[in-house]
Amino acid sequence: MIYTVTFNPAIDYIVRMKEPVAYGRTNRSVSEDCYFGGKGINVSTVLKNLDIDNTALGFAAGFTGEAIVESVRKKGIKADFIILKEGISRINVKIKSGEETEINAQGPYISGDEMNELLKKLDKLTSGDILVLAGSIPNSLPADVYEIILKRLKDRGVMSVVDASGELLKNVLKYHPFLIKPNRWELEEILGRKLRNEEELKEGAYKLQEMGAVNVLVSMAAEGSMLVTEKGEILCEGTPKGRVKNSVGAGDSMVAGFLAGYIQTGDYRKALRMGAAAGSATAFSEDLATGRLIKETYEKLCSSKCCRPVDKVL
Repeated sequence: MIYTVTFNPAIDYIVRMKEPVAYGRTNRSVSEDCYFGGKGINVSTVLKNLDIDNTALGFAAGFTGEAIVESVRKKGIKADFIILKEGISRINVKIKSGEETEINAQGPYISGDEMNELLKKLDKLTSGDILVLAGSIPNSLPADVYEIILKRLKDRGVMSVVDASGELLKNVLKYHPFLIKPNRWELEEILGRKLRNEEELKEGAYKLQEMGAVNVLVSMAAEGSMLVTEKGEILCEGTPKGRVKNSVGAGDSMVAGFLAGYIQTGDYRKALRMGAAAGSATAFSEDLATGRLIKETYEKLCSSKCCRPVDKVL
Protein backbone atom coordinates (compact mmCIF):
# COMPACT_ATOMS: atom_id res chain seq x y z
CA MET A 1 0.00 0.00 0.00
CA ILE A 2 1.11 3.55 -0.71
CA TYR A 3 0.66 6.09 2.07
CA THR A 4 1.00 9.84 1.59
CA VAL A 5 1.39 12.40 4.36
CA THR A 6 0.12 15.97 4.09
CA PHE A 7 1.09 17.91 7.19
CA ASN A 8 -0.58 21.17 6.20
CA PRO A 9 -3.36 20.62 3.63
CA ALA A 10 -5.22 23.56 2.16
CA ILE A 11 -8.14 24.81 0.17
CA ASP A 12 -6.79 26.84 -2.73
CA TYR A 13 -9.25 29.62 -3.56
CA ILE A 14 -8.53 30.76 -7.12
CA VAL A 15 -9.78 34.23 -8.05
CA ARG A 16 -9.54 35.42 -11.67
CA MET A 17 -9.69 39.12 -12.54
CA LYS A 18 -9.52 41.11 -15.76
CA GLU A 19 -7.53 43.94 -14.24
CA PRO A 20 -4.61 43.98 -11.80
CA VAL A 21 -5.47 44.26 -8.13
CA ALA A 22 -6.17 47.85 -7.09
CA TYR A 23 -5.16 48.17 -3.45
CA GLY A 24 -7.42 50.22 -1.19
CA ARG A 25 -10.43 49.65 -3.47
CA THR A 26 -13.13 47.04 -4.05
CA ASN A 27 -12.03 44.59 -6.73
CA ARG A 28 -14.38 42.38 -8.75
CA SER A 29 -13.54 38.90 -9.95
CA VAL A 30 -14.69 37.31 -13.21
CA SER A 31 -14.59 33.73 -11.89
CA GLU A 32 -13.59 31.68 -8.86
CA ASP A 33 -12.68 28.06 -8.17
CA CYS A 34 -11.78 25.99 -5.13
CA TYR A 35 -9.27 23.16 -5.15
CA PHE A 36 -8.63 20.87 -2.19
CA GLY A 37 -5.14 19.60 -1.70
CA GLY A 38 -1.60 19.82 -0.50
CA LYS A 39 1.38 17.99 -1.94
CA GLY A 40 0.64 14.60 -0.38
CA ILE A 41 -3.04 14.79 -1.30
CA ASN A 42 -2.07 15.74 -4.86
CA VAL A 43 0.09 12.61 -5.09
CA SER A 44 -2.78 10.52 -3.72
CA THR A 45 -5.22 12.01 -6.22
CA VAL A 46 -3.07 11.34 -9.28
CA LEU A 47 -2.27 7.83 -8.07
CA LYS A 48 -6.01 7.13 -7.78
CA ASN A 49 -6.58 8.62 -11.23
CA LEU A 50 -4.09 6.01 -12.46
CA ASP A 51 -5.97 3.23 -10.64
CA ILE A 52 -3.43 2.88 -7.81
CA ASP A 53 -5.11 2.52 -4.42
CA ASN A 54 -3.53 4.47 -1.59
CA THR A 55 -4.16 6.00 1.81
CA ALA A 56 -3.87 9.72 2.55
CA LEU A 57 -2.62 10.59 6.04
CA GLY A 58 -2.16 13.99 7.62
CA PHE A 59 -3.75 16.62 9.80
CA ALA A 60 -7.01 18.52 9.34
CA ALA A 61 -8.81 21.09 11.49
CA GLY A 62 -12.14 22.88 11.63
CA PHE A 63 -14.76 23.22 8.90
CA THR A 64 -12.13 23.64 6.22
CA GLY A 65 -10.44 20.45 7.37
CA GLU A 66 -13.75 18.61 7.18
CA ALA A 67 -14.17 19.81 3.58
CA ILE A 68 -10.65 18.68 2.66
CA VAL A 69 -11.12 15.20 4.16
CA GLU A 70 -14.49 14.83 2.44
CA SER A 71 -12.99 15.83 -0.91
CA VAL A 72 -10.33 13.14 -0.51
CA ARG A 73 -12.96 10.49 0.20
CA LYS A 74 -15.08 11.55 -2.75
CA LYS A 75 -12.13 10.79 -5.01
CA GLY A 76 -12.16 7.19 -3.79
CA ILE A 77 -9.04 7.61 -1.65
CA LYS A 78 -8.92 6.24 1.87
CA ALA A 79 -8.60 9.24 4.20
CA ASP A 80 -7.00 8.62 7.60
CA PHE A 81 -6.44 12.15 8.89
CA ILE A 82 -5.91 13.23 12.48
CA ILE A 83 -8.50 15.86 13.39
CA LEU A 84 -6.84 18.66 15.33
CA LYS A 85 -8.50 20.14 18.38
CA GLU A 86 -7.78 23.77 17.50
CA GLY A 87 -7.75 26.07 14.49
CA ILE A 88 -8.80 25.53 10.88
CA SER A 89 -6.99 24.06 7.91
CA ARG A 90 -5.58 26.64 5.53
CA ILE A 91 -7.31 28.63 2.83
CA ASN A 92 -4.74 29.90 0.33
CA VAL A 93 -5.83 32.73 -1.94
CA LYS A 94 -4.40 32.83 -5.47
CA ILE A 95 -5.26 35.90 -7.53
CA LYS A 96 -4.81 35.56 -11.29
CA SER A 97 -4.89 38.90 -13.07
CA GLY A 98 -2.30 38.72 -15.81
CA GLU A 99 0.27 37.70 -13.23
CA GLU A 100 -0.41 35.52 -10.22
CA THR A 101 -0.39 36.72 -6.61
CA GLU A 102 -0.55 34.19 -3.79
CA ILE A 103 -1.47 34.58 -0.13
CA ASN A 104 -0.63 31.33 1.67
CA ALA A 105 -1.97 30.87 5.19
CA GLN A 106 0.08 29.49 8.06
CA GLY A 107 -2.21 26.66 9.10
CA PRO A 108 -3.32 25.26 12.48
CA TYR A 109 -1.19 24.37 15.49
CA ILE A 110 -0.21 20.68 15.78
CA SER A 111 0.52 19.53 19.32
CA GLY A 112 3.08 16.94 20.37
CA ASP A 113 0.31 14.49 21.28
CA GLU A 114 -1.29 14.91 17.85
CA MET A 115 2.07 14.33 16.14
CA ASN A 116 2.47 11.17 18.20
CA GLU A 117 -0.88 9.96 16.84
CA LEU A 118 0.55 10.19 13.34
CA LEU A 119 3.71 8.33 14.38
CA LYS A 120 1.58 5.51 15.78
CA LYS A 121 -0.25 5.20 12.47
CA LEU A 122 3.08 5.07 10.62
CA ASP A 123 4.29 2.35 13.01
CA LYS A 124 1.77 0.03 11.32
CA LEU A 125 3.55 0.22 7.95
CA THR A 126 5.25 -3.02 6.96
CA SER A 127 7.76 -4.30 4.41
CA GLY A 128 6.74 -3.44 0.86
CA ASP A 129 4.67 -0.40 1.84
CA ILE A 130 5.58 2.95 0.28
CA LEU A 131 5.52 6.22 2.24
CA VAL A 132 5.46 9.57 0.43
CA LEU A 133 6.60 12.62 2.41
CA ALA A 134 6.07 15.81 0.45
CA GLY A 135 6.17 19.51 1.14
CA SER A 136 7.22 21.86 3.90
CA ILE A 137 6.79 21.40 7.66
CA PRO A 138 4.37 23.56 9.71
CA ASN A 139 6.02 25.85 12.23
CA SER A 140 4.47 23.98 15.14
CA LEU A 141 6.38 20.78 14.30
CA PRO A 142 10.09 20.17 14.74
CA ALA A 143 12.16 20.95 11.66
CA ASP A 144 13.59 17.43 11.66
CA VAL A 145 10.21 15.65 11.59
CA TYR A 146 11.04 13.88 8.31
CA GLU A 147 14.18 12.51 9.95
CA ILE A 148 12.20 11.41 13.00
CA ILE A 149 9.78 9.48 10.78
CA LEU A 150 12.39 7.82 8.56
CA LYS A 151 14.58 6.89 11.52
CA ARG A 152 11.54 5.25 13.10
CA LEU A 153 10.92 3.23 9.93
CA LYS A 154 14.55 2.30 9.38
CA ASP A 155 15.25 -1.38 8.61
CA ARG A 156 11.54 -2.21 8.32
CA GLY A 157 11.45 -2.58 4.55
CA VAL A 158 9.30 0.50 3.96
CA MET A 159 10.18 2.34 0.74
CA SER A 160 10.21 6.10 1.27
CA VAL A 161 9.74 8.87 -1.28
CA VAL A 162 10.74 12.39 -0.28
CA ASP A 163 9.77 15.47 -2.29
CA ALA A 164 11.22 18.39 -0.35
CA SER A 165 13.93 21.00 -0.64
CA GLY A 166 16.99 22.36 1.15
CA GLU A 167 18.08 20.94 4.49
CA LEU A 168 14.77 19.09 4.83
CA LEU A 169 15.76 16.87 1.90
CA LYS A 170 19.50 16.81 2.51
CA ASN A 171 19.13 15.59 6.09
CA VAL A 172 17.07 12.50 5.19
CA LEU A 173 19.42 11.14 2.55
CA LYS A 174 21.22 9.09 5.20
CA TYR A 175 18.03 7.01 5.52
CA HIS A 176 18.29 5.98 1.86
CA PRO A 177 14.94 7.09 0.44
CA PHE A 178 13.85 5.03 -2.56
CA LEU A 179 13.15 8.19 -4.56
CA ILE A 180 13.80 11.90 -4.26
CA LYS A 181 12.63 14.49 -6.80
CA PRO A 182 14.57 17.76 -6.69
CA ASN A 183 14.19 20.25 -9.49
CA ARG A 184 17.27 21.90 -10.94
CA TRP A 185 17.19 24.83 -8.52
CA GLU A 186 16.65 22.62 -5.48
CA LEU A 187 19.60 20.51 -6.58
CA GLU A 188 21.74 23.64 -6.77
CA GLU A 189 20.53 24.75 -3.32
CA ILE A 190 21.54 21.46 -1.70
CA LEU A 191 24.95 21.43 -3.39
CA GLY A 192 25.54 25.13 -2.74
CA ARG A 193 26.63 25.93 -6.29
CA LYS A 194 25.34 26.62 -9.77
CA LEU A 195 25.10 23.72 -12.19
CA ARG A 196 26.26 25.43 -15.37
CA ASN A 197 25.95 22.65 -17.90
CA GLU A 198 24.64 19.17 -18.54
CA GLU A 199 27.67 17.40 -17.14
CA GLU A 200 27.49 19.29 -13.84
CA LEU A 201 23.78 18.50 -13.57
CA LYS A 202 24.52 14.79 -13.88
CA GLU A 203 27.35 15.08 -11.36
CA GLY A 204 24.98 16.83 -8.94
CA ALA A 205 22.41 14.05 -9.19
CA TYR A 206 25.13 11.45 -8.65
CA LYS A 207 26.28 13.38 -5.57
CA LEU A 208 22.84 13.08 -3.98
CA GLN A 209 22.91 9.39 -4.73
CA GLU A 210 26.31 9.11 -3.05
CA MET A 211 24.79 10.87 -0.04
CA GLY A 212 22.20 8.10 0.27
CA ALA A 213 19.31 8.42 -2.20
CA VAL A 214 18.51 5.23 -4.10
CA ASN A 215 16.99 6.91 -7.18
CA VAL A 216 17.25 10.60 -8.05
CA LEU A 217 14.60 12.11 -10.32
CA VAL A 218 15.45 15.64 -11.46
CA SER A 219 12.64 17.68 -13.01
CA MET A 220 13.75 20.40 -15.40
CA ALA A 221 10.43 21.93 -16.53
CA ALA A 222 10.36 22.42 -20.30
CA GLU A 223 13.81 20.81 -20.63
CA GLY A 224 12.42 17.45 -19.54
CA SER A 225 13.51 15.18 -16.72
CA MET A 226 16.44 12.99 -15.77
CA LEU A 227 16.62 9.87 -13.62
CA VAL A 228 19.72 8.40 -12.02
CA THR A 229 18.69 4.84 -11.17
CA GLU A 230 19.92 2.74 -8.30
CA LYS A 231 22.32 1.04 -10.73
CA GLY A 232 23.84 4.38 -11.76
CA GLU A 233 22.16 4.42 -15.17
CA ILE A 234 21.07 7.81 -16.53
CA LEU A 235 17.70 8.00 -18.26
CA CYS A 236 16.26 11.16 -19.79
CA GLU A 237 12.79 12.08 -20.98
CA GLY A 238 11.61 15.03 -23.01
CA THR A 239 8.33 16.91 -22.72
CA PRO A 240 5.37 16.76 -25.13
CA LYS A 241 4.05 19.84 -26.88
CA GLY A 242 1.14 21.61 -25.22
CA ARG A 243 -0.07 24.87 -23.72
CA VAL A 244 0.85 25.25 -20.07
CA LYS A 245 -2.20 26.27 -18.03
CA ASN A 246 -1.14 25.33 -14.54
CA SER A 247 2.05 24.75 -12.58
CA VAL A 248 0.44 23.76 -9.27
CA GLY A 249 0.71 20.03 -8.67
CA ALA A 250 2.85 19.22 -11.71
CA GLY A 251 5.76 18.02 -9.56
CA ASP A 252 3.42 16.02 -7.32
CA SER A 253 1.90 14.47 -10.43
CA MET A 254 5.37 13.47 -11.63
CA VAL A 255 6.02 11.65 -8.36
CA ALA A 256 2.65 9.88 -8.59
CA GLY A 257 3.17 8.96 -12.23
CA PHE A 258 6.63 7.58 -11.55
CA LEU A 259 5.36 5.43 -8.68
CA ALA A 260 2.42 4.17 -10.74
CA GLY A 261 4.71 3.29 -13.63
CA TYR A 262 7.19 1.54 -11.37
CA ILE A 263 4.55 -0.43 -9.46
CA GLN A 264 2.83 -1.55 -12.67
CA THR A 265 5.95 -2.46 -14.66
CA GLY A 266 9.04 -2.55 -12.43
CA ASP A 267 10.79 -0.76 -15.31
CA TYR A 268 12.60 2.52 -14.60
CA ARG A 269 12.35 3.73 -18.19
CA LYS A 270 8.58 3.28 -18.22
CA ALA A 271 8.31 4.76 -14.73
CA LEU A 272 10.20 7.87 -15.82
CA ARG A 273 8.00 8.24 -18.88
CA MET A 274 4.82 7.87 -16.83
CA GLY A 275 6.14 10.45 -14.40
CA ALA A 276 6.91 12.87 -17.23
CA ALA A 277 3.49 12.22 -18.76
CA ALA A 278 1.67 12.87 -15.48
CA GLY A 279 3.61 16.07 -14.75
CA SER A 280 3.04 17.40 -18.28
CA ALA A 281 -0.64 16.42 -18.30
CA THR A 282 -1.26 18.37 -15.11
CA ALA A 283 0.63 21.37 -16.52
CA PHE A 284 -1.73 21.25 -19.52
CA SER A 285 -4.84 21.07 -17.27
CA GLU A 286 -6.70 23.51 -15.04
CA ASP A 287 -6.49 20.98 -12.17
CA LEU A 288 -4.65 17.72 -11.52
CA ALA A 289 -4.64 15.58 -14.65
CA THR A 290 -7.12 12.79 -15.23
CA GLY A 291 -5.90 9.26 -15.76
CA ARG A 292 -7.11 9.38 -19.36
CA LEU A 293 -5.10 12.49 -20.20
CA ILE A 294 -1.99 11.08 -18.51
CA LYS A 295 -2.24 7.89 -20.58
CA GLU A 296 -2.75 9.89 -23.77
CA THR A 297 0.31 11.99 -22.95
CA TYR A 298 2.27 8.81 -22.20
CA GLU A 299 1.45 7.48 -25.66
CA LYS A 300 2.63 10.75 -27.21
CA LEU A 301 5.95 10.36 -25.44
CA CYS A 302 6.16 6.75 -26.62
CA SER A 303 5.68 7.82 -30.23
CA SER A 304 8.35 10.51 -29.92
CA LYS A 305 10.84 7.95 -28.57
CA CYS A 306 12.15 10.45 -26.03
CA CYS A 307 12.89 7.99 -23.23
CA ARG A 308 16.24 6.30 -23.64
CA PRO A 309 19.57 5.88 -21.89
CA VAL A 310 21.78 8.77 -22.95
CA ASP A 311 25.21 10.21 -22.27
CA LYS A 312 23.95 13.74 -21.68
CA VAL A 313 20.85 15.48 -20.46
CA LEU A 314 18.30 16.57 -23.02
